[in-house]
Amino acid sequence: MREIDLCMLKAGEPFYYSGTLIVMRDAAHKKIIEFENQTGNLPLPLNGRIIFYAGPTFSNEKMVIGPTTSRRMDKFLEYTLSKGVIATIGKGERTPKAVEIIKKYRAPYLVAPSGCAAYLSEKILGWKIVAFEELGPEAIYEITVEDFPLIVAIDCNGNTFNQNR
Repeated sequence: MREIDLCMLKAGEPFYYSGTLIVMRDAAHKKIIEFENQTGNLPLPLNGRIIFYAGPTFSNEKMVIGPTTSRRMDKFLEYTLSKGVIATIGKGERTPKAVEIIKKYRAPYLVAPSGCAAYLSEKILGWKIVAFEELGPEAIYEITVEDFPLIVAIDCNGNTFNQNR
């Protein structure tokens, strides 16, 4: 699946993604906003990118990663989508306000299977820190994945898929 095709997918539709993802969570979101407020620039381009809400750990230089709860990032959603982010990935439901923002920017919310970080980690071809290395696991990483399993939880039209069915 290529990033450009994301709005063709409907809520509840599973697919495999190959490409790059930007990994970030709470601390990185806050720091990006602070950085832009202080410098007038972003520390990395977000336009056309997909954000994966996750906090990696490392074992023998291998990244182990699984999704984190997305609702905590809802307060940053409009900011990141306004910077050109085309989709977000995490786990769990989003707030009603987040659903409206997703619909406004036509940027779907995707879920990755939780509880299987070891499996997801096998899908990572490479990774690097791209901003805020001092944050450790909360730094911003860019990962390259192949056949990364995802489900459309909220499509570009704001239709939702109940993950608890």
